[in-house]
Amino acid sequence: MSDFHQTGVVATMHRLGHRSLESMENDLKEFARSQPVALVLPALFSEFQGEAMPRILEEVSRVPYLSEVVVTLGRADAEQFAEARRRVAGLHSHVRVIWNDGPRVQKIYNDLKAAELPVGEDGKGRSCWIAYGYVLASGRSKIIALHDCDIVNYSREMVARLCYPVADLRIDFVFSKGYYARVTNRMHGRATRLLITPLVRSLQRLLGHQPFLTYLDSFRYPLAGEFCMYADMARLNRIPGDWGLEVGVLAEVYRNFSVKRLCQVDLCDNYEHKHQNLSPQDAQTGLMRMTVDIAKTLFRTLAAEGVMLSGGTFRTLQAQYVRTAEDMITRYHADATINGLVFDRHGEEDIVHAFARGLRLAAESYLADPLGQPLIPNWNRIVAAVPDIFLRLKEAVENDNA
Repeated sequence: MSDFHQTGVVATMHRLGHRSLESMENDLKEFARSQPVALVLPALFSEFQGEAMPRILEEVSRVPYLSEVVVTLGRADAEQFAEARRRVAGLHSHVRVIWNDGPRVQKIYNDLKAAELPVGEDGKGRSCWIAYGYVLASGRSKIIALHDCDIVNYSREMVARLCYPVADLRIDFVFSKGYYARVTNRMHGRATRLLITPLVRSLQRLLGHQPFLTYLDSFRYPLAGEFCMYADMARLNRIPGDWGLEVGVLAEVYRNFSVKRLCQVDLCDNYEHKHQNLSPQDAQTGLMRMTVDIAKTLFRTLAAEGVMLSGGTFRTLQAQYVRTAEDMITRYHADATINGLVFDRHGEEDIVHAFARGLRLAAESYLADPLGQPLIPNWNRIVAAVPDIFLRLKEAVENDNA
Protein backbone atom coordinates (compact mmCIF):
# COMPACT_ATOMS: atom_id res chain seq x y z
CA MET A 1 0.00 0.00 0.00
CA SER A 2 1.31 3.45 -0.90
CA ASP A 3 0.91 6.75 0.93
CA PHE A 4 -1.76 9.29 -0.03
CA HIS A 5 0.46 12.36 -0.33
CA GLN A 6 -0.35 14.73 -3.21
CA THR A 7 2.90 16.07 -4.64
CA GLY A 8 3.23 18.99 -7.04
CA VAL A 9 0.59 20.31 -9.43
CA VAL A 10 -0.56 17.01 -10.98
CA ALA A 11 -3.23 14.96 -9.18
CA THR A 12 -2.00 11.56 -7.99
CA MET A 13 -4.19 8.44 -7.90
CA HIS A 14 -2.62 6.03 -5.38
CA ARG A 15 -3.06 2.32 -4.67
CA LEU A 16 -5.09 2.49 -1.46
CA GLY A 17 -6.93 -0.45 0.06
CA HIS A 18 -7.53 -3.66 -1.83
CA ARG A 19 -10.22 -2.98 -4.41
CA SER A 20 -10.85 -6.05 -6.54
CA LEU A 21 -10.11 -6.07 -10.25
CA GLU A 22 -13.61 -7.44 -10.90
CA SER A 23 -15.18 -4.39 -9.24
CA MET A 24 -13.04 -2.00 -11.25
CA GLU A 25 -13.71 -3.79 -14.54
CA ASN A 26 -17.46 -3.82 -13.87
CA ASP A 27 -17.34 -0.03 -13.54
CA LEU A 28 -15.28 0.28 -16.70
CA LYS A 29 -17.76 -1.84 -18.67
CA GLU A 30 -20.45 0.64 -17.65
CA PHE A 31 -18.27 3.66 -18.46
CA ALA A 32 -17.43 2.17 -21.86
CA ARG A 33 -21.07 2.46 -22.94
CA SER A 34 -20.52 6.18 -23.42
CA GLN A 35 -16.70 6.27 -23.34
CA PRO A 36 -15.48 3.35 -25.50
CA VAL A 37 -11.79 2.55 -25.05
CA ALA A 38 -9.15 1.60 -27.64
CA LEU A 39 -5.93 -0.08 -26.50
CA VAL A 40 -2.87 0.73 -28.62
CA LEU A 41 0.11 -1.63 -28.41
CA PRO A 42 3.30 -0.35 -30.09
CA ALA A 43 5.45 -3.42 -30.77
CA LEU A 44 8.47 -4.54 -32.69
CA PHE A 45 8.21 -8.00 -34.22
CA SER A 46 11.13 -9.07 -32.02
CA GLU A 47 8.89 -8.55 -28.99
CA PHE A 48 6.59 -11.31 -30.26
CA GLN A 49 9.58 -13.60 -29.79
CA GLY A 50 10.27 -12.43 -26.22
CA GLU A 51 8.98 -13.66 -22.90
CA ALA A 52 6.68 -10.69 -22.19
CA MET A 53 4.41 -10.67 -25.23
CA PRO A 54 2.63 -14.04 -24.71
CA ARG A 55 1.58 -12.98 -21.21
CA ILE A 56 0.47 -9.55 -22.45
CA LEU A 57 -1.68 -11.05 -25.20
CA GLU A 58 -3.26 -13.55 -22.80
CA GLU A 59 -4.09 -10.82 -20.29
CA VAL A 60 -5.42 -8.35 -22.88
CA SER A 61 -7.70 -11.04 -24.33
CA ARG A 62 -9.49 -11.09 -20.94
CA VAL A 63 -10.12 -7.33 -20.70
CA PRO A 64 -13.92 -7.01 -21.00
CA TYR A 65 -14.47 -3.31 -21.78
CA LEU A 66 -12.28 -2.54 -24.83
CA SER A 67 -13.91 -1.43 -28.07
CA GLU A 68 -10.83 -2.25 -30.17
CA VAL A 69 -7.18 -3.28 -29.93
CA VAL A 70 -4.64 -1.75 -32.31
CA VAL A 71 -1.19 -3.33 -32.56
CA THR A 72 1.12 -0.92 -34.39
CA LEU A 73 3.92 -3.15 -35.64
CA GLY A 74 7.45 -2.06 -36.50
CA ARG A 75 10.42 -3.75 -38.16
CA ALA A 76 8.47 -6.60 -39.73
CA ASP A 77 8.53 -8.12 -43.20
CA ALA A 78 5.50 -9.72 -44.85
CA GLU A 79 6.05 -13.10 -43.22
CA GLN A 80 6.50 -11.54 -39.80
CA PHE A 81 3.42 -9.36 -40.25
CA ALA A 82 1.39 -12.47 -41.08
CA GLU A 83 2.78 -14.21 -37.98
CA ALA A 84 1.90 -11.21 -35.79
CA ARG A 85 -1.65 -11.23 -37.16
CA ARG A 86 -1.92 -14.93 -36.40
CA ARG A 87 -0.71 -14.38 -32.85
CA VAL A 88 -3.27 -11.66 -32.10
CA ALA A 89 -6.20 -13.19 -33.99
CA GLY A 90 -8.13 -14.17 -30.84
CA LEU A 91 -7.26 -11.06 -28.89
CA HIS A 92 -10.47 -9.12 -29.49
CA SER A 93 -13.44 -9.09 -31.84
CA HIS A 94 -12.01 -5.94 -33.44
CA VAL A 95 -8.22 -6.26 -33.43
CA ARG A 96 -6.09 -4.66 -36.15
CA VAL A 97 -2.36 -4.81 -36.83
CA ILE A 98 -0.88 -1.74 -38.50
CA TRP A 99 1.95 -2.90 -40.74
CA ASN A 100 4.20 0.16 -40.64
CA ASP A 101 6.69 -1.37 -43.08
CA GLY A 102 4.03 -2.55 -45.51
CA PRO A 103 3.56 -0.94 -48.93
CA ARG A 104 0.12 0.55 -48.17
CA VAL A 105 1.14 2.37 -44.98
CA GLN A 106 4.52 3.29 -46.48
CA LYS A 107 2.71 4.95 -49.39
CA ILE A 108 0.77 7.08 -46.91
CA TYR A 109 4.00 8.11 -45.19
CA ASN A 110 5.61 8.95 -48.54
CA ASP A 111 2.59 10.93 -49.73
CA LEU A 112 2.58 12.97 -46.53
CA LYS A 113 6.30 13.67 -46.90
CA ALA A 114 5.66 14.75 -50.51
CA ALA A 115 3.06 17.18 -49.14
CA GLU A 116 5.86 18.60 -46.93
CA LEU A 117 4.36 17.16 -43.76
CA PRO A 118 7.20 15.91 -41.48
CA VAL A 119 6.05 12.49 -40.28
CA GLY A 120 9.45 11.58 -38.84
CA GLU A 121 11.52 8.46 -39.17
CA ASP A 122 10.65 4.88 -38.33
CA GLY A 123 10.29 4.47 -34.57
CA LYS A 124 7.93 4.29 -31.63
CA GLY A 125 6.79 7.90 -31.98
CA ARG A 126 5.60 7.50 -35.55
CA SER A 127 4.10 4.07 -34.82
CA CYS A 128 2.02 5.53 -32.00
CA TRP A 129 1.02 8.53 -34.10
CA ILE A 130 -0.29 6.43 -37.01
CA ALA A 131 -2.21 4.25 -34.54
CA TYR A 132 -3.93 7.31 -33.10
CA GLY A 133 -4.86 8.31 -36.64
CA TYR A 134 -6.39 4.90 -37.25
CA VAL A 135 -8.41 5.10 -34.02
CA LEU A 136 -9.74 8.50 -35.10
CA ALA A 137 -10.47 7.11 -38.56
CA SER A 138 -12.29 4.05 -37.24
CA GLY A 139 -14.57 6.18 -35.06
CA ARG A 140 -15.09 3.32 -32.61
CA SER A 141 -13.45 4.85 -29.53
CA LYS A 142 -13.42 8.06 -27.50
CA ILE A 143 -10.49 7.06 -25.28
CA ILE A 144 -7.02 5.75 -26.19
CA ALA A 145 -4.89 3.78 -23.74
CA LEU A 146 -1.32 2.81 -24.56
CA HIS A 147 1.36 0.69 -22.96
CA ASP A 148 4.64 -0.89 -24.00
CA CYS A 149 4.96 -4.54 -25.01
CA ASP A 150 8.02 -5.57 -23.00
CA ILE A 151 6.40 -5.70 -19.54
CA VAL A 152 7.52 -9.01 -18.05
CA ASN A 153 5.12 -9.00 -15.07
CA TYR A 154 2.13 -7.61 -16.97
CA SER A 155 -1.38 -7.76 -15.57
CA ARG A 156 -4.61 -6.46 -17.07
CA GLU A 157 -5.12 -4.57 -13.83
CA MET A 158 -2.57 -2.09 -15.23
CA VAL A 159 -4.98 -1.25 -18.07
CA ALA A 160 -7.91 -0.90 -15.69
CA ARG A 161 -6.07 1.49 -13.38
CA LEU A 162 -4.69 3.45 -16.32
CA CYS A 163 -8.11 3.92 -17.95
CA TYR A 164 -10.28 4.48 -14.89
CA PRO A 165 -9.48 8.17 -14.18
CA VAL A 166 -10.25 9.12 -17.80
CA ALA A 167 -13.22 6.81 -18.38
CA ASP A 168 -15.07 7.85 -15.20
CA LEU A 169 -16.76 11.13 -16.09
CA ARG A 170 -17.43 11.84 -12.42
CA ILE A 171 -13.77 12.67 -11.81
CA ASP A 172 -13.22 14.45 -15.14
CA PHE A 173 -9.61 13.84 -16.18
CA VAL A 174 -8.63 13.94 -19.86
CA PHE A 175 -5.18 12.38 -19.43
CA SER A 176 -3.64 9.88 -17.02
CA LYS A 177 0.02 8.91 -16.84
CA GLY A 178 1.11 5.63 -15.27
CA TYR A 179 3.76 5.34 -12.60
CA TYR A 180 5.20 2.43 -10.62
CA ALA A 181 8.22 1.16 -8.73
CA ARG A 182 11.01 -0.56 -10.69
CA VAL A 183 12.83 -2.65 -8.15
CA THR A 184 14.15 -6.22 -8.08
CA ASN A 185 17.09 -6.87 -5.78
CA ARG A 186 18.26 -3.40 -6.84
CA MET A 187 16.81 -0.11 -8.11
CA HIS A 188 16.24 0.27 -11.84
CA GLY A 189 14.85 3.22 -13.83
CA ARG A 190 18.25 4.85 -14.34
CA ALA A 191 17.06 7.43 -16.88
CA THR A 192 14.39 8.69 -14.48
CA ARG A 193 16.41 8.49 -11.26
CA LEU A 194 19.76 9.73 -12.55
CA LEU A 195 18.82 11.91 -15.53
CA ILE A 196 15.35 13.43 -15.54
CA THR A 197 14.88 14.15 -11.83
CA PRO A 198 18.29 15.78 -11.19
CA LEU A 199 18.20 17.56 -14.57
CA VAL A 200 14.78 19.12 -13.96
CA ARG A 201 15.74 20.16 -10.43
CA SER A 202 19.02 21.62 -11.67
CA LEU A 203 17.14 23.66 -14.26
CA GLN A 204 14.75 24.87 -11.57
CA ARG A 205 17.65 26.08 -9.44
CA LEU A 206 19.38 27.68 -12.42
CA LEU A 207 16.38 29.31 -14.13
CA GLY A 208 14.16 30.08 -11.15
CA HIS A 209 10.45 29.32 -11.12
CA GLN A 210 9.27 27.87 -14.43
CA PRO A 211 5.74 26.43 -14.40
CA PHE A 212 6.61 23.75 -16.95
CA LEU A 213 9.50 22.45 -14.81
CA THR A 214 7.26 22.39 -11.72
CA TYR A 215 4.72 20.41 -13.75
CA LEU A 216 7.33 17.95 -15.05
CA ASP A 217 8.80 17.43 -11.58
CA SER A 218 5.32 16.54 -10.30
CA PHE A 219 5.35 13.24 -12.22
CA ARG A 220 6.72 10.32 -10.27
CA TYR A 221 7.80 8.48 -13.42
CA PRO A 222 7.84 10.94 -16.34
CA LEU A 223 9.45 8.40 -18.69
CA ALA A 224 6.75 5.76 -18.19
CA GLY A 225 5.41 4.53 -21.51
CA GLU A 226 1.87 4.00 -20.19
CA PHE A 227 -0.84 6.64 -20.51
CA CYS A 228 -4.52 7.09 -21.32
CA MET A 229 -6.15 10.08 -23.02
CA TYR A 230 -9.23 11.34 -24.79
CA ALA A 231 -8.87 10.30 -28.42
CA ASP A 232 -9.47 13.87 -29.56
CA MET A 233 -6.21 14.89 -27.88
CA ALA A 234 -4.49 13.26 -30.87
CA ARG A 235 -6.10 15.94 -33.03
CA LEU A 236 -4.20 18.62 -31.07
CA ASN A 237 -0.99 17.07 -29.73
CA ARG A 238 2.16 16.78 -31.81
CA ILE A 239 4.61 13.94 -31.20
CA PRO A 240 8.42 13.72 -31.17
CA GLY A 241 9.72 10.98 -33.42
CA ASP A 242 12.73 10.10 -31.25
CA TRP A 243 13.52 9.00 -27.66
CA GLY A 244 12.10 12.30 -26.42
CA LEU A 245 8.62 10.83 -26.94
CA GLU A 246 7.48 10.61 -23.31
CA VAL A 247 8.74 14.08 -22.32
CA GLY A 248 7.37 15.47 -25.60
CA VAL A 249 3.93 14.01 -24.93
CA LEU A 250 3.87 15.59 -21.46
CA ALA A 251 4.96 18.91 -22.99
CA GLU A 252 2.15 18.85 -25.57
CA VAL A 253 -0.44 17.90 -22.96
CA TYR A 254 0.78 20.80 -20.80
CA ARG A 255 0.57 23.16 -23.77
CA ASN A 256 -2.95 22.24 -24.81
CA PHE A 257 -4.85 21.35 -21.62
CA SER A 258 -5.41 22.56 -18.09
CA VAL A 259 -3.15 20.88 -15.52
CA LYS A 260 -6.24 20.42 -13.34
CA ARG A 261 -7.51 17.79 -15.79
CA LEU A 262 -4.30 15.72 -15.83
CA CYS A 263 -3.35 13.00 -13.36
CA GLN A 264 -0.90 10.21 -12.67
CA VAL A 265 -1.96 6.81 -11.43
CA ASP A 266 -0.12 4.05 -9.55
CA LEU A 267 -0.45 1.00 -11.83
CA CYS A 268 1.16 -1.84 -9.90
CA ASP A 269 3.35 -2.76 -6.94
CA ASN A 270 6.35 -3.40 -9.18
CA TYR A 271 7.13 -3.22 -12.88
CA GLU A 272 9.78 -5.10 -14.81
CA HIS A 273 10.75 -4.67 -18.46
CA LYS A 274 13.89 -4.75 -20.58
CA HIS A 275 16.85 -2.58 -19.60
CA GLN A 276 18.68 -0.46 -22.17
CA ASN A 277 22.46 -0.68 -22.43
CA LEU A 278 24.26 2.46 -21.27
CA SER A 279 26.59 2.60 -24.34
CA PRO A 280 28.59 5.47 -22.78
CA GLN A 281 30.85 5.92 -25.83
CA ASP A 282 28.09 5.80 -28.45
CA ALA A 283 25.50 8.58 -28.47
CA GLN A 284 23.55 6.82 -31.23
CA THR A 285 22.38 3.86 -29.15
CA GLY A 286 21.09 2.85 -25.73
CA LEU A 287 20.73 5.20 -22.79
CA MET A 288 23.15 7.73 -24.28
CA ARG A 289 20.91 8.29 -27.27
CA MET A 290 17.94 8.49 -24.93
CA THR A 291 19.79 11.10 -22.85
CA VAL A 292 20.54 13.30 -25.85
CA ASP A 293 17.03 13.09 -27.30
CA ILE A 294 15.29 13.70 -23.95
CA ALA A 295 17.51 16.68 -23.15
CA LYS A 296 17.00 18.26 -26.60
CA THR A 297 13.23 17.88 -26.24
CA LEU A 298 13.37 19.49 -22.80
CA PHE A 299 15.59 22.39 -23.96
CA ARG A 300 13.37 23.12 -26.97
CA THR A 301 10.22 22.99 -24.87
CA LEU A 302 11.70 25.52 -22.46
CA ALA A 303 12.72 27.75 -25.36
CA ALA A 304 9.15 27.59 -26.69
CA GLU A 305 8.03 28.74 -23.23
CA GLY A 306 10.21 31.84 -23.65
CA VAL A 307 13.28 30.73 -21.67
CA MET A 308 16.62 32.01 -23.04
CA LEU A 309 19.28 29.27 -23.08
CA SER A 310 22.88 30.22 -23.90
CA GLY A 311 26.24 28.51 -23.96
CA GLY A 312 26.97 29.88 -20.50
CA THR A 313 23.68 28.52 -19.22
CA PHE A 314 24.54 25.04 -20.47
CA ARG A 315 28.05 25.10 -18.98
CA THR A 316 26.61 25.99 -15.59
CA LEU A 317 23.84 23.43 -16.00
CA GLN A 318 26.30 20.61 -16.61
CA ALA A 319 28.13 21.31 -13.34
CA GLN A 320 24.87 21.82 -11.45
CA TYR A 321 23.43 18.59 -12.86
CA VAL A 322 26.42 16.50 -11.74
CA ARG A 323 26.28 17.94 -8.21
CA THR A 324 22.50 17.40 -7.94
CA ALA A 325 22.73 13.84 -9.33
CA GLU A 326 25.51 12.98 -6.87
CA ASP A 327 23.34 14.22 -4.01
CA MET A 328 20.51 12.02 -5.33
CA ILE A 329 22.85 9.02 -5.39
CA THR A 330 23.50 9.54 -1.68
CA ARG A 331 19.74 9.34 -1.06
CA TYR A 332 19.32 6.26 -3.27
CA HIS A 333 22.20 4.55 -1.48
CA ALA A 334 20.57 5.15 1.90
CA ASP A 335 17.19 3.95 0.58
CA ALA A 336 18.75 0.80 -0.87
CA THR A 337 20.69 0.10 2.32
CA ILE A 338 17.69 0.28 4.65
CA ASN A 339 15.77 -2.05 2.31
CA GLY A 340 18.62 -4.53 1.86
CA LEU A 341 19.05 -3.89 -1.86
CA VAL A 342 22.21 -4.22 -3.94
CA PHE A 343 23.60 -0.78 -4.75
CA ASP A 344 26.62 -0.18 -6.98
CA ARG A 345 27.56 3.36 -6.00
CA HIS A 346 30.59 3.47 -8.28
CA GLY A 347 28.44 2.31 -11.22
CA GLU A 348 25.82 4.96 -10.47
CA GLU A 349 28.49 7.68 -10.46
CA ASP A 350 29.76 6.43 -13.83
CA ILE A 351 26.25 6.64 -15.26
CA VAL A 352 25.87 10.24 -14.07
CA HIS A 353 29.11 11.28 -15.75
CA ALA A 354 28.04 9.52 -18.95
CA PHE A 355 24.72 11.37 -18.81
CA ALA A 356 26.61 14.64 -18.29
CA ARG A 357 28.45 14.00 -21.56
CA GLY A 358 25.09 13.34 -23.22
CA LEU A 359 23.80 16.68 -21.90
CA ARG A 360 26.80 18.43 -23.42
CA LEU A 361 26.04 16.83 -26.81
CA ALA A 362 22.38 17.82 -26.50
CA ALA A 363 23.34 21.41 -25.65
CA GLU A 364 25.69 21.60 -28.65
CA SER A 365 22.94 20.28 -30.91
CA TYR A 366 20.41 22.76 -29.51
CA LEU A 367 22.75 25.77 -29.90
CA ALA A 368 23.54 24.75 -33.48
CA ASP A 369 19.86 24.34 -34.36
CA PRO A 370 17.33 25.57 -31.74
CA LEU A 371 14.35 24.33 -33.75
CA GLY A 372 15.77 20.89 -34.50
CA GLN A 373 13.81 18.13 -36.16
CA PRO A 374 10.15 19.18 -36.35
CA LEU A 375 7.58 17.30 -34.34
CA ILE A 376 5.16 15.02 -36.14
CA PRO A 377 2.13 17.25 -36.83
CA ASN A 378 -1.14 16.77 -35.00
CA TRP A 379 -3.96 15.15 -36.90
CA ASN A 380 -5.86 18.42 -37.35
CA ARG A 381 -3.01 19.74 -39.46
CA ILE A 382 -2.78 16.48 -41.43
CA VAL A 383 -6.51 16.55 -42.22
CA ALA A 384 -6.32 20.21 -43.25
CA ALA A 385 -3.58 19.35 -45.77
CA VAL A 386 -4.95 15.95 -46.89
CA PRO A 387 -8.74 15.93 -46.30
CA ASP A 388 -9.22 12.27 -47.24
CA ILE A 389 -6.36 10.98 -45.06
CA PHE A 390 -8.59 9.15 -42.56
CA LEU A 391 -10.40 7.31 -45.36
CA ARG A 392 -7.08 6.34 -46.95
CA LEU A 393 -5.56 5.23 -43.66
CA LYS A 394 -8.57 3.16 -42.69
CA GLU A 395 -8.64 1.48 -46.10
CA ALA A 396 -4.92 0.69 -45.92
CA VAL A 397 -5.20 -0.92 -42.49
CA GLU A 398 -8.39 -2.83 -43.29
CA ASN A 399 -6.95 -4.15 -46.57
CA ASP A 400 -3.76 -5.26 -44.81
CA ASN A 401 -5.89 -7.11 -42.24
CA ALA A 402 -8.37 -8.57 -44.72
